[in-house]
Amino acid sequence: MNRIASAFDHGKAFLAFLTCGDPDLETTAAAVRAAVRNGADLIELGIPFSDPTAEGPVIQGANLRALRQGTTTDQVFALVRQLRQDVQIPMVFMTYANVVFSYGAERFISTCQQIGIDGLILPDLPFEEKEEFGPLCRQYGVSLISLIAPTSEKRIAKIAKEAEGFLYIVSSLGVTGERQEIQTDLSSMVEVVRQNTDIPCAIGFGISTPEQARQMAALSDGAIVGSAIVRLLEQYGADAPAHIGGYVRSMKDALRAL
Repeated sequence: MNRIASAFDHGKAFLAFLTCGDPDLETTAAAVRAAVRNGADLIELGIPFSDPTAEGPVIQGANLRALRQGTTTDQVFALVRQLRQDVQIPMVFMTYANVVFSYGAERFISTCQQIGIDGLILPDLPFEEKEEFGPLCRQYGVSLISLIAPTSEKRIAKIAKEAEGFLYIVSSLGVTGERQEIQTDLSSMVEVVRQNTDIPCAIGFGISTPEQARQMAALSDGAIVGSAIVRLLEQYGADAPAHIGGYVRSMKDALRAL
């Protein structure tokens, strides 16, 4: 069963990203559960990769720390199996095409179905090449989630028409990371999305404060936060889940008023 739509069923959604294995898989599991308890509607799990080109320094550092710990794709799959014993909300993987290729695309995507992963985000996969994985994702009921960036322009309508799961709207040019303010004309991007699909859309890249989350969710169906959560893991290590719980609660509270 693909759960992604349920994340957007009860008002504006808060989507939380973590890099698996930073600082270790036990802390990842505890951080996911803390986020869920405190209102996260969907969890994005990053499978560490040695060259995460879409990521800024915070998440790049998390990838390198996780790889130094020896985190493997199979260990991440085992983590999801464990989480699915009690975590009911949607979970998706965010990783890179090479991770899927090197594991074997059908083996990877069929395992996603078996363990309860609802979607796959591959930021380095151009929209024009998504059929590389699209048929397998459809076969196994895993949504291949598309990204729309400020540079997408005339392609936004086409991407929206073919969207699955939810649309990830990239708020700013460049890589992930916290920003003081987000100046992209996101409302016009969302308007084109709305004209071409009923699939929900959420805005990510650069959101770190409750006020930013509220502003972005007011324009769309939800807010995605990664770097600010990963920074807490870097700062507090094994003690981070309690801090992540409080942070997620403050972000979700900001969305409840919308």
